[in-house]
Amino acid sequence: MLVLLPPSEGKASSGRGAPLKPEALSLPGLASARETVLGELVELCAGDEEKAREVLGLSEGLRGEVAKNAGLREAGARPAGEVYTGVLYDALGLASLDAGAKRRAARSLLVFSGLWGAVRVTDRIPSYRCSMGVKLPGLGALGAFWREPMAEVLPEVAGSGLVLDLRSAAYATAWRPKGEVAGRTASVRVLHAPTRKVVSHFNKATKGRIVRSLLTSGSAPAGPAELVEALRDLGYVVEAAAPTRRGGQPWALDVLVEDVH
Repeated sequence: MLVLLPPSEGKASSGRGAPLKPEALSLPGLASARETVLGELVELCAGDEEKAREVLGLSEGLRGEVAKNAGLREAGARPAGEVYTGVLYDALGLASLDAGAKRRAARSLLVFSGLWGAVRVTDRIPSYRCSMGVKLPGLGALGAFWREPMAEVLPEVAGSGLVLDLRSAAYATAWRPKGEVAGRTASVRVLHAPTRKVVSHFNKATKGRIVRSLLTSGSAPAGPAELVEALRDLGYVVEAAAPTRRGGQPWALDVLVEDVH
């Protein structure tokens, strides 16, 4: 199983660890694209601070993120699973998983990123600020920039099993499973059952709980249909829509929850 996650806007500080080693990151096929984006981001943030703040969409209160980005090559790095914080990652609680669940997380979780493309939770990265919706000078929109390198690398990473897509819309633009891979992909929404609406905070928290439930239970669904049954066995209320055509389309799963918290 491969689980596709969005990053978080909020990130833990880099700390005093050893600096980034780009060659040590997973998915080495993305190395060239990562270096291109990193170089553009560092150059932007080392120059005109106001321009960098505008490009990155940062408020006055986040002005310090520009200087942080300018020093990315020298900043301390730590596992991505510790860097990404926020609602989904709080609910997922990687640090409190048992040893077996942590091993499963290291194998199956893939976090999408405007800067790195995608990383494993064990990859050591510095804290940064660069969303997938950013348009860097010279590169344009990062979602579009990442499509070609992702299309070359991700099908192999997806292997032959289930792909569970929990990304937000902005990060889904960087790679959309196609063909045979799409047929074994399940895209999940979380809906407030009484209103049938997506509630942002609630959506993120429930997705984090879903991933934690799968990791701690040791469940290994082979495909979308098996995922539906696994989630129901774990106590979730799931409505599933299989593709109307065979192959080439992902399954659409709605997880319904009563309480918004």
